[in-house]
Amino acid sequence: MIEMAMRNFRAGKPVLIYDFDDREGETDIAIPAISVTPKDVAMMRMDGGGLICVAVHPKAAEKLKLPFMHDILRVASESLPELKSFTRFDIKYDSRSSFSIWVNHRDTFTGITDRDRALTIRRLGEIVDLVMLMGKDFDLGSEFRCPGHVAVLRASEKLVYERVGQTELSVALAEMSGIAPAVAICEMLDFETGKALSKSKAKRYAEERGIPFVEGKEIVKAYKRFKEEEAMVFD
Repeated sequence: MIEMAMRNFRAGKPVLIYDFDDREGETDIAIPAISVTPKDVAMMRMDGGGLICVAVHPKAAEKLKLPFMHDILRVASESLPELKSFTRFDIKYDSRSSFSIWVNHRDTFTGITDRDRALTIRRLGEIVDLVMLMGKDFDLGSEFRCPGHVAVLRASEKLVYERVGQTELSVALAEMSGIAPAVAICEMLDFETGKALSKSKAKRYAEERGIPFVEGKEIVKAYKRFKEEEAMVFD
């Protein structure tokens, strides 16, 4: 299934990624950011229903100087003490959040429409491609305003070796696929139960639409093998 997922990513098509039973227990729709269209955004908001974000590789985040939101709040709380209580980490499924800033591309209007969000997401993907695969520098503020309607997520420094959220899993899959490691992700929710869509329902959705369904443990195993093989080549 990993090979099929990588083929879809290379073709700019969606993949469903399930993390772990003992983590969030959620399935995300994942699409390479550089390929996202307005129809993809519509599909994510209607069939997913969760928050539409863009997960970015840590090296690209470093080059683009993307801070973690908790660091922004920590620094801001020095001047605005009322923000200090927001900086406490009490996430039940993890030690910290991967959220960075929220942006709109400067060519958008409200930023929330399918067309506007697709432009913002796609341009983020193109810029990650520029800084990661072409080695260029880029000033995000020259094209994006903040706050906006697209959340940017910064993957952890060692990816799945350090944290195994949807952010890291989707970016690891993109890296293995050889594409720009920026991925639009959206949680799949169940309107009947008000909870995350169950694994069985997510699998059924994937089968009905011919979309690869991969689990976090598969991506972690494949990525570690990928990095071992990469190390042998450069050894």
